[in-house]
Amino acid sequence: MKTMIFAHRGIPVKCPENSLEGFKYCIDNNADAVEFDVHLTKDGTPVIMHDEKIDRTTDGKGLINSYNFKDLRKFKLANGEPIPSLAEFLDLFAGKDIRLNLEFKTNKIHYQDIEEKVMNMVNDTDLMYPVIYSSFNIDSIKVAQRIDPDQDYNFLFDKRMNVDPKMFMESEHLNSLHPGTYIPGIEDHERIWTVDDDMEIHQLCKIGIQGIFTNDFEKAQKLRDEI
Repeated sequence: MKTMIFAHRGIPVKCPENSLEGFKYCIDNNADAVEFDVHLTKDGTPVIMHDEKIDRTTDGKGLINSYNFKDLRKFKLANGEPIPSLAEFLDLFAGKDIRLNLEFKTNKIHYQDIEEKVMNMVNDTDLMYPVIYSSFNIDSIKVAQRIDPDQDYNFLFDKRMNVDPKMFMESEHLNSLHPGTYIPGIEDHERIWTVDDDMEIHQLCKIGIQGIFTNDFEKAQKLRDEI
């Protein structure tokens, strides 16, 4: 099986992470797939950013959910862009031949109704492929499953499981796992984050892992295609 390469937050080695500039680059340069993160503002608008706070990636400070969307847009990423909304992101990817992995960033703050709001917006967009949903918060996945049990749901975690991964996937009705390290035996149902080392990329693609997330999708796709 050909390993799918996910552009992790766009292409952070060239553009600010989770920026429209980075996402456009992924489209223009034929990325397999894009991974991105969603939060809610104070007034319930879904926006794209990894952290709960805007301090690290913008010229502002504070929690995303302490700002209304209009006020949040006053702060800029390193390239001068405002923090993108989910609506802008979906407009960009509508009709494009590229897959999407949407992470509900709900492991620290479980924003009220984020799953329903986000999934309604996704369903209203003419995307070429079903969205892959993931979260570190299994409760968020369960909420999404109640809204629509037929989507592609995946659990994120950074350490090895204390339970059998296949049994866990079955019991939680998951399509795959997204671990921080390789777990032998579930290669067809495993997308690993965040893999940037050349040798590790080569090894994982050689064994046919389902997918990897990387900060440089161009390098990873080249390494995979050389195998």
